[in-house]
Amino acid sequence: MYGDDLAGYKIADVPSVEIDANLQQMLRENSADDEQISLMSEAVIVVDENDQQIGHASKVSAHYQAGMLHRAFSVLLFDKNRKLLLQKRASDKVTFPGVWANSCCSHPLHSDEESNLDNAIGVKRAAIRKLHQELGINPNELDVKDFHFVTKMMYSARMDEDWIEREIDHILVIQADVNVSINTNEVSEIMWVSQEELDSILIGEKDVGGEIAPWFRCIASRVMTDEWWDSVGDEDKLLKLRDGVIHDMGDVSHMLTYAKGAGLSTSIGEVKSLVEQRISDSLCASKHSRLSNAMMHLIEGGGKRLRATLPWLVGKAVGNSHSGLLDVGSAIEIVHNFTLVHDDIMDDDDTRRGLNAVHIEYGLPTAINAGDAMLAIAFERLVGAKGLEHKDVGPMVNRLAWMVRRVSEGQQLDIEFEDRIAVSEDDYFEMIEGKTAVMFLTCAEVGARMSGADDETIQCMADWGLAVGLCFQLMDDLIDVLSDSNTLGKPAGSDLAQGKRTLMVIHALSQPKSPALDDLKAVLGKGESATQSEIDLGLAALKNIGSVDYARKKAEMYHKKAHACLDRLPDSPALLALRELTDYQLNRIS
Repeated sequence: MYGDDLAGYKIADVPSVEIDANLQQMLRENSADDEQISLMSEAVIVVDENDQQIGHASKVSAHYQAGMLHRAFSVLLFDKNRKLLLQKRASDKVTFPGVWANSCCSHPLHSDEESNLDNAIGVKRAAIRKLHQELGINPNELDVKDFHFVTKMMYSARMDEDWIEREIDHILVIQADVNVSINTNEVSEIMWVSQEELDSILIGEKDVGGEIAPWFRCIASRVMTDEWWDSVGDEDKLLKLRDGVIHDMGDVSHMLTYAKGAGLSTSIGEVKSLVEQRISDSLCASKHSRLSNAMMHLIEGGGKRLRATLPWLVGKAVGNSHSGLLDVGSAIEIVHNFTLVHDDIMDDDDTRRGLNAVHIEYGLPTAINAGDAMLAIAFERLVGAKGLEHKDVGPMVNRLAWMVRRVSEGQQLDIEFEDRIAVSEDDYFEMIEGKTAVMFLTCAEVGARMSGADDETIQCMADWGLAVGLCFQLMDDLIDVLSDSNTLGKPAGSDLAQGKRTLMVIHALSQPKSPALDDLKAVLGKGESATQSEIDLGLAALKNIGSVDYARKKAEMYHKKAHACLDRLPDSPALLALRELTDYQLNRIS
């Protein structure tokens, strides 16, 4: 019996991680008292998506801003009449104060006793500890053998921009007659409810003076069946319920009416490590290390992973998100990096993201081969996406193939434009739609489709992605003119020297003759023979002729169109990140 070890349990007895002064101050500003600060220092178990331990962190670090995926448990405590104990979290709690939740929900800690997953004994031990700490239930009244592990669920739920739950939650069922004496620092109220009473609470027929915690709403409405209630008190039936599955709930922030979304950076941070792990697993699977290293070269150079995370961001804004969206996003990110490898070869650019381009670092033949392999690997990742039904594999492959073809067509136009004297605005927009915008369109469209959105919403998000993508490329062209080489990660003005027909160049060439236009023509397409002074004169000419302002106004037009699409969507916590992404395009140049 684990309870014997918990006699005289004190908060200070548990494994903890020292919280730095800044985080302590932040907690105090959030009205946390000394007890809550001590609780937030507890060392929780950081896990991967398979619930394998990969580290540990303080509770505050695991829940603050982007948070970390960590192990948790939820206890469903029934009495002899099969009534379920609910608790209302104290108003002093840092995270999700004042919401109604299941009997006890917390975390196993980073210790040998509570890390043990054999028959879920670690989480059962943690449950006894927390039932004592939160509800005053004497540890000696409980035994680990009384707890029945049924299943797991993975979810994220954001309270506001600062606080989030990201958990693999082990669900435990126990029937026991116990004496409850609540710790008012943790719990403000309790109630015992029947199945019918709980159903009434969940659908809003019965007012309990507070909202239902999103994780408990998931358990009660998506996981817990009538069979669960019927099995309480019957060990054999409970054993049959055990499924060995991690139920993927995605982001369920919308289940809390007052939840506030996080900005773009924090939202990307929630899943960035998950998509990067997927990308690494795919690109490093080859037994040929030089090929794998070449494929990983640009990935390891950094990047925001906008395309990789976009299906997830869209999915949780318009439907039911799930980890399959990260698989699709990873596939598209691999395609994107494949295009960069070949792009640098075709453009004769030696650097990318402050690193040697792949063809410089590994040689031209390996770079071409690496790009080809990345394209194949992207489709492998796509067809293996979680949650992608067999009937949907063909259409999804077709859509991604369409995207790759359109990107190739856009790139071909870009190549041909360098040798064409006459390139119209329509030609330019056809080129950037293919080369850049369709990738954003596809990310948004498949994110909406895989999350179960209706056709109107799917089209709305496709329109948004197209507008964002066009704005993105226009701003990229402007950045090449207005930024320095260190900021760009490639030579400033290289587009001009290579003769690229950007909207600015097309606009400038259509203007009346002038000394500035002569400066532009003198450097346009001169290539490596162009001097820095000639490039600088050409860049200045684009500004003096008014072409920079013209391109910026076009970017602002597509920025406005993108926001108009978002205006058609119902409000949700996830919408904030999409609006910030829309604004990010213009804000890249202050």
